[in-house]
Amino acid sequence: MRIYITSVFVDDQEKALRFYTDILGFRKKHDIPMGEARWLTLVSPEAPDGTELLLEPSGHPAVPPYKTALVQDGIPAASFAVDDVRAEYERLRKLGTEFTQEPLEMGGVTTAVLDDTCGNLIQIVQGA
Repeated sequence: MRIYITSVFVDDQEKALRFYTDILGFRKKHDIPMGEARWLTLVSPEAPDGTELLLEPSGHPAVPPYKTALVQDGIPAASFAVDDVRAEYERLRKLGTEFTQEPLEMGGVTTAVLDDTCGNLIQIVQGA
């Protein structure tokens, strides 16, 4: 058994697509219309056949309070591995990305937390 798809709930799929591809650097894998929404998945350019990230619409009534609670408590909705958190932090800041946590060393890992502009906090991690 392996992870095939994981998802983040996004307020606006098109806005999320732009952020996750243009800023974070993911690549679109699937973009299939499904009524008012889309089956919209992304992959890492380093693993195009690897785990897909689904940009899931936040339409279900349970999603807004869930996302709000996570953000208020500073809990990331997802965590992405990077080779160098400090370098990625600087690159993303130059592109206008807002962070709620600057790079922080915790044991054998370094993390930072950013706002994905679509209602989520996302953690980047090095050394996991």
